[in-house]
Amino acid sequence: MNLVDSSGWLEYLADSKNAEFFTPAIEDAENLVVSSINIYEVFKRVLQQRTEETALHVVALMQQSTVIDVTPSIAMTAAKVSHELRLPMADSLIWVTAHEQNAVLWTQDADFKDLPNVQWIKK
Repeated sequence: MNLVDSSGWLEYLADSKNAEFFTPAIEDAENLVVSSINIYEVFKRVLQQRTEETALHVVALMQQSTVIDVTPSIAMTAAKVSHELRLPMADSLIWVTAHEQNAVLWTQDADFKDLPNVQWIKK
């Protein structure tokens, strides 16, 4: 399983320099999980830069995979991880979601680069 961080989704959608890195994970929808936090972050950014219609199309694409909501268990574990590793709230929620789904986290966010089960590329 794979989980692509919001930065990866945005890179892919914009066809930016690291898009190729994220393409295999994103296009393998059967083996992709999406955190509801990713939906929030990506929807917000696309809404800021484009139109609501475009943002809704992007979310529809993301929802072709399995969406994982933030459960109380994920929230509490993420709070502990955030405290222990000094990760921001959203990052800890995304990493714990990937971890609980036995998914590899694909990202270009340096906060994740030294964590286990992370595929990281420099931004």
